[in-house]
Amino acid sequence: MRTVIDHRTVQIVFADLQDSIVALSGTNSPEAIRRSAGVLGTVAQALEIPFTVSVAPRPGGPGVIAELPDSSPFVRGGPCCWDDRAWREVIAAEDRKTLAVCGVTSEIVVLHTALDALADGYDVIVLVDASGGMSERTENAAFRQIEAAGGTVTSVASFVTSMVRDFTTPVGRDVITALHGLRG
Repeated sequence: MRTVIDHRTVQIVFADLQDSIVALSGTNSPEAIRRSAGVLGTVAQALEIPFTVSVAPRPGGPGVIAELPDSSPFVRGGPCCWDDRAWREVIAAEDRKTLAVCGVTSEIVVLHTALDALADGYDVIVLVDASGGMSERTENAAFRQIEAAGGTVTSVASFVTSMVRDFTTPVGRDVITALHGLRG
């Protein structure tokens, strides 16, 4: 990952961060995923970074975790955000070429979305602490695939501090305060 990222080039993708799906994570506790996704949402709002929420169809509705910022979710039919035309059009309309992706599961929605975005010319950063996989072995294989395709795998804290390097400004103070929320 580049040492400094211009937040004006970034969009955040929250994928399948739904109560019933987050609970299935075998690699990262649901509480840690919720905490990290919540911090990421707070930082997105502080830095005015656009974000999307893409969800899998579930009985009873999307059931998005409460920690995410308010947004109308895109309900897609398959394992990849990129396959949802309406979602992809919103991403393209922002004209920001760096996608920060997180979600559950790492081996399905995160992997396929990251690989398709990379193939379409986007820079992709996967945020491991706001993601969860089925097993450590299969999640690590997915992360290796993403890295081999040119993506970056990192943490919320590393990603955020690559965009905000001065904590003495009002926004910097908001960001460092939000990052303190990562501690469980």
